[in-house]
Amino acid sequence: MMGEGIAYQNKDILLRFLSDFYKDVTLDVFGLEDMPKIKGLLPNDFPEITADDARSDTFFELDDSSILMLEYESNTRFVENHLKYMRYAHRMSQRFLQKEKQIRHLHVVVVYTSDVEKVSDGLDIGDVSISSTPILLSDYNGDTIMEQIGEKMEAGKPLTHEELFQFSLVPLMHSVRKRNELIQASVELAKRMDNEQNQVQVIAGILTATDKFIDDTYAKQVKEWLRMTKVGRAFEEEKQEAVEKASKELKIEIAQSLLDVLSLELIAKKTGLTLDEVKELKQEQEEKQQRKNA
Repeated sequence: MMGEGIAYQNKDILLRFLSDFYKDVTLDVFGLEDMPKIKGLLPNDFPEITADDARSDTFFELDDSSILMLEYESNTRFVENHLKYMRYAHRMSQRFLQKEKQIRHLHVVVVYTSDVEKVSDGLDIGDVSISSTPILLSDYNGDTIMEQIGEKMEAGKPLTHEELFQFSLVPLMHSVRKRNELIQASVELAKRMDNEQNQVQVIAGILTATDKFIDDTYAKQVKEWLRMTKVGRAFEEEKQEAVEKASKELKIEIAQSLLDVLSLELIAKKTGLTLDEVKELKQEQEEKQQRKNA
């Protein structure tokens, strides 16, 4: 079954792997030499919107503080797509206006899969228009690039940031193989990388880039493999610690609100805190009250 897209809330581990992957990457390998380096990922969800297009593919902050919106398309619905980009641009600009009281310069780069060979790079509807910079992956031979990357890996030579980024897009390039076959071949090649950090980042990049095309069953298998790596286990442990910390803080807040209502023993039972922890909260409350009355 073809994927309907990885749910945003299930992308946390992928986006965490990618947080350092894109840092300092340029788009030079795709001919965009004038684009500033990527500084980092930005949240791409718009929770106030419930439509299917509520989430852009990827937003980045660039070194010059401008914003890069990177979209992946495999169709020629240029009008509908550019109207969609307008909505994304409006929402992201509104977010920065509310947060910083200013508008950031926005770049729109659209990565077209090998299915698309001719594109429209904008939409003009009178006083409102939007333009985009296309990257045509039909111009790139995924089989050749994979072979070159494999040879470099075999020779023990490190891949550059740009090559790692290009690697993650290989499954969307021209190939004699079907897309799902190329996705799996790319993932298997990435698994052979010596550097585990680069390994999991490339695979996470492949999953993110092929989100709209990948077979669901295979995607789940790869995500499970990612979680079992050393990097994945470390992230899961970190995430669990954060969840437990948030849970503990909530228990303390509830206990504090009940100190003047229930017995300490009952508060401990209701919240799951130890009796000593509740007694300590009670003592802190009394000391605070004494300072206030002094």
